Amino acid sequence: MKYARMVPIRGESMSKDMTRGNPLRLILIFAVPMLIGNIFQQFYSMADTIVVGTCIGKNALAAVGATGGILFFVLGFIMGLTNGFSVIISQYFGAQDEKGLRHSIGMSILLALIITGIVTVFSVISTRWILETMQTPADIIVDSYRYLIVIFAGTIATVGYNMVSSILRALGDSKTPLLFLIIACILNVFLDLVLIVYFHMGVEGTAYATIIAQGISFLLCLLYIAHRYPILHLSREDFRWDGEMNLTLLRIGIPGALSSSITALGVMILQGTINQMGSDTVAAYTAGTKVEQLFTMPTMTLGMAMATFAGQNLGAGKIERVKEGIHSSVKVMFLYCVITGVILYNAGGWLTQMFVSKDQVHIIQMSHQYLRYVAVFASTLGVLFIYRSTIQGLGNGVIPMISGVMELAMRVIIALILSQFLGFTGICLASPIAWIGADILLFPYYYHMVHRLSSR
Repeated sequence: MKYARMVPIRGESMSKDMTRGNPLRLILIFAVPMLIGNIFQQFYSMADTIVVGTCIGKNALAAVGATGGILFFVLGFIMGLTNGFSVIISQYFGAQDEKGLRHSIGMSILLALIITGIVTVFSVISTRWILETMQTPADIIVDSYRYLIVIFAGTIATVGYNMVSSILRALGDSKTPLLFLIIACILNVFLDLVLIVYFHMGVEGTAYATIIAQGISFLLCLLYIAHRYPILHLSREDFRWDGEMNLTLLRIGIPGALSSSITALGVMILQGTINQMGSDTVAAYTAGTKVEQLFTMPTMTLGMAMATFAGQNLGAGKIERVKEGIHSSVKVMFLYCVITGVILYNAGGWLTQMFVSKDQVHIIQMSHQYLRYVAVFASTLGVLFIYRSTIQGLGNGVIPMISGVMELAMRVIIALILSQFLGFTGICLASPIAWIGADILLFPYYYHMVHRLSSR
């Protein structure tokens, strides 16, 4: 990619140039608002899970939990796509190419709209078939279907917010998306209670609450950008169809989208295996993964920060800063995993009680068992997040996708084989072994890639 060196992009509200200054300090300052935002993002699903589990019942909790892999597959594809687009946008920002920056944003929006429309139609049509293929238990499949249909019909709201957030993060602004995400989270909790407790809408109510809250967050974010970010005021010229630019965006975006969906496919197959074990096991796994997501969020956020950091510094031609940044991030990640691993290993059962009532002793015990495996292997997932995102930020989306294929294959094989002999323990081992398999590919390729870029 060639960049047109122009007048430096400065003074754009809360944007941040990550090509100068202490790498670790920049990464952490950038990551903290994203971390808070990601935690609030989890509150969307956590609030849904808590309200559903406590106000409707165990089967409703299992019904929502059984949709996790499918949601990850569909929405993860589009979010992976927009995150991939943001890599190119961050490279233009790092190169101080204002014209290229705006044009890449315009093309990103057009491509996202086209692909979102296709994905929305496909997902709505195929939802029932997917649930049946995954052998969703008969006592929860109707509620699972009702929940998914609402979420998929409102995909545009989810994509809109994530697209805008990705653009702002590419410019080094991780605070603005946080602001409006907090607003959306509060709205989501309020609407959950109103639609489920007072209007008795069941699991559909929590789906409507999520979509409405994200749609409002998206619109507010657009209004803020229009007022505070003149550089993002796009003209008709910025939306002029550009085949070369589109290929550049898709070269990173499509592998990123496929990587997310491939990982999700593994989760779906794993979910199908769990579904065959009954609704109690589904509920236990759902509660355990909710706690897991909350505790592994900081390592995922470090990876997201490294993607922007690597992209901006690649655009500025500062590969040594990328190497320094990833080494510092890995050290911070390992320290975090040691501390939180102790908490998860010993208090996982207590944390599970956020989602299920105390009298569900068997479900709590199974969730705690799952979380102990997560606690032991959390650092391997942290490494996966950081190296995969950095490689993508450096402009290669294919290797992260291939690592996702390895992760999928190992998760499926381990789940299918070990669950036959070890039952739920085999399920607990599937993801950790898959994380290790994906790491094996990413390590050598990263060092090969930075060596090649450094020698240019």
